[in-house]
Amino acid sequence: MVESSTPAPAPEQAVAQLRAQQNFAAAIPAGVAAAVVGAGIWALTVFITEMKLGLIAVVVGAIVGYAVRATGRGIEQKFGMLGAICAAFGWALGTMLSDVAFLAKHVGRPFLDVFMSLGLDGTISFVTTAFEPMDLVFLGIAVYEGYKLSFRYRLKKTPVAKSA
Repeated sequence: MVESSTPAPAPEQAVAQLRAQQNFAAAIPAGVAAAVVGAGIWALTVFITEMKLGLIAVVVGAIVGYAVRATGRGIEQKFGMLGAICAAFGWALGTMLSDVAFLAKHVGRPFLDVFMSLGLDGTISFVTTAFEPMDLVFLGIAVYEGYKLSFRYRLKKTPVAKSA
């Protein structure tokens, strides 16, 4: 049996080392950029297939989660929250883009013409009108995956021993 010459760090030291490696400032733009990429994938898939697929909602959340994890290297809950928020943004942006694309196709006008004529308020109003209850399921899937995959490590809390 071969023993290591260097002892393993104490759990508190290991956690302190992990915390020192975190970079929340880098995770923010990475999460937003990944959300935009995920939005494009969501919108294109919905537009091409004319279906909303749960697997693509997983992809949106996974892209965001992995981007936040790779750049932020976080172990704290704020990294999961960032991943969840960015995944929700990606899903919402993708939904908006696909809804406007369907409207543009329906009226026979270019996407940008329809988007510009609606404006941001009109686009939000249109997307709200097109909302279906099942959209909450897809949003939930993306948010869950974005949260879960944003952590470098998920630390489990250990129960504190009570003294007698």
